[in-house]
Amino acid sequence: MNAYEEYMKQIVAPMRQELVGHGFKELTTEDAVREHVQTAEGLSLVVINSVCGCAAGLARPAAIEAVETTTAKPDHLVTVFAGQDQEATETMRGYFEDVPPSSPSMAFWKDGKLAYFIPREQIENFPKEAIVDHIQGVLEQLQGQ
Repeated sequence: MNAYEEYMKQIVAPMRQELVGHGFKELTTEDAVREHVQTAEGLSLVVINSVCGCAAGLARPAAIEAVETTTAKPDHLVTVFAGQDQEATETMRGYFEDVPPSSPSMAFWKDGKLAYFIPREQIENFPKEAIVDHIQGVLEQLQGQ
């Protein structure tokens, strides 16, 4: 590992831990993504994490608050890290046909297909509370509540 890669690994560690510490499973390889997508039953919330400010100030906190305060909890919480785990992120994005790459973003995977997608454009410059409400509304709709 070169100095740049080591530096980035150290820098993003707390950004990874923020989600992992709240129950999200990191999918860091192509195989881990494929296994999850092909075997997960029920509803998965997939957070495509990023180092940007809107991930730190909005996406991660909103995702955490949304799942901690809703009764319509997803069956699985997973995350890939754009720009860090490139193969895993590209593999995950490959399952979202016709959705341009966007990070941070959130995907709702249900019954073997993409059920809903929240792109960066619906995260950046929105109040965290609006993003929480958006996530919870989607969870309620997809969980039939």
